Amino acid sequence: MTFEQTKLAKETEIFKGGHTKYHQQNAKKGKLFARERLQLLLDDGLTTEDGLFANCEAGGLPADGVICGMGTIDGKPVCVMANDSTVKAGSWGARTVEKIIRIQETAEKLSVPLLYLVDSAGARITDQVEMFPGRRGAGRIFSNQVKLSGRIPQVCILFGPSAAGGAYIPAFCDVVIMVDGNASMYLGSPRMAQMVIGEDVTLEEMGGASMHCSVSGCGDILAKNEEDAISQARAYLSYLPPSYKEKPPSKEARPPKDVPKTIEDLIPQNQNAPFNMYDLLERLVDNDSFFEIKRNFAPELITGFARLNGQAIGIVANQPKAKGGVLFPDSADKAARFITLCDAFQLPLLFLADIPGFMIGTKVERAGIIRHGAKMIAAMAEATVPKISVIVRKAYGAGLYAMAGPAFDPDCCLALPQAQIAVMGPEAAVNAVYANKIAELGEQERKAFIEEKREAYKRDIDVYRLASELVIDGVVNGNDLRQELGQRFAFYESKRMVFSERKHPVYPV
Repeated sequence: MTFEQTKLAKETEIFKGGHTKYHQQNAKKGKLFARERLQLLLDDGLTTEDGLFANCEAGGLPADGVICGMGTIDGKPVCVMANDSTVKAGSWGARTVEKIIRIQETAEKLSVPLLYLVDSAGARITDQVEMFPGRRGAGRIFSNQVKLSGRIPQVCILFGPSAAGGAYIPAFCDVVIMVDGNASMYLGSPRMAQMVIGEDVTLEEMGGASMHCSVSGCGDILAKNEEDAISQARAYLSYLPPSYKEKPPSKEARPPKDVPKTIEDLIPQNQNAPFNMYDLLERLVDNDSFFEIKRNFAPELITGFARLNGQAIGIVANQPKAKGGVLFPDSADKAARFITLCDAFQLPLLFLADIPGFMIGTKVERAGIIRHGAKMIAAMAEATVPKISVIVRKAYGAGLYAMAGPAFDPDCCLALPQAQIAVMGPEAAVNAVYANKIAELGEQERKAFIEEKREAYKRDIDVYRLASELVIDGVVNGNDLRQELGQRFAFYESKRMVFSERKHPVYPV
């Protein structure tokens, strides 16, 4: 055969992937072939491929079980790595690892996003000496991920398992999209858990997509199928620049969703009455532009990207409909990670505060609420992107601090007319200060006394008094809030600042 014929024959065999039976098994689970996934993800499929002939002389290991190369998403270059689960269940050999390391190095040199399409059973135990412990062994993959963090976007789409040490690929990515029913990640399999610690548990309970997206927080987006996961990854990247050196891409401005109730109509006067913060968001941001991160995890706090007059921003908002919007350890962690992500890639931050404060009690203290709260406050304080804080209804106690209150250098702190800022709400404050006095009074006197003191307290924290004292920078009618924010973010676009000169902080983790 000629050179061209030999090359074509080898390529044709490699492009097929593993044995037909493994393709058939995957199809029954609703799983696509790795090359089909790349065809859907990239504008024109894989434009260039590196290491196609890796381990080709071994036989039965096409591309050594991993596809690496480059393509475009929305016309912009990206690097990709995709496990081929039809080849030894997508497991890693020495050349698999080397290919992943090389595509990471390429992404770093070119300053382009890197997407990991993960579907792997982990290391090949038979190859452990060659691929596990050395300087360019599997550990270098994770070392590179840490080095790339905040330099370029790193996206993990998890289609199947990510087992043992391999579970750290998603852990070190900026976002993890998991396919419901098929995706999983775990350090020890159910079989191992049964053998080592005597625990009987299913794969879904141990490390399934639904669990990680709602309980552990290791997953960010729960996709209903593979096509949905790929679509979510493309949408996610539409908000981010190729690297930290560039600005996020803007799009044509769109008006917000046309809904009957205005923002002013939407927000209850009663500070304790719940309302749905999602309803406020759809009246505030460009129509159909909100892209939520961690929707199923710690729902008392909402985090996500959106567009305001076409400009990409990050939003951190309390959700009064879930646990009253109180912050818990999980919601503080959720906020800290999202704020860090936005700050790394130059997305301005909008904080929408309607917060009674951090949760109290034995359970959360034992869970480290102070430590987790400090993590959120540290991330928010360190963020040097444009920051606007809006007190929607209330910001009590350390909740004010966590939501970019005045002491943390927001570019401005705005308030809606009904807003209150205080150490605590009127009811709790009057009880704290006058508990003994209240106990001494008769029923009729007690009621009148409590009402009088609450009204006095409300006058003390009136929004215009706060504005008079320059605690807040402006009082804005809810229906004018979108326009105000749009104008301010446009002005703040030229913001440049360094938070602190140092090597790095000692993080409260």
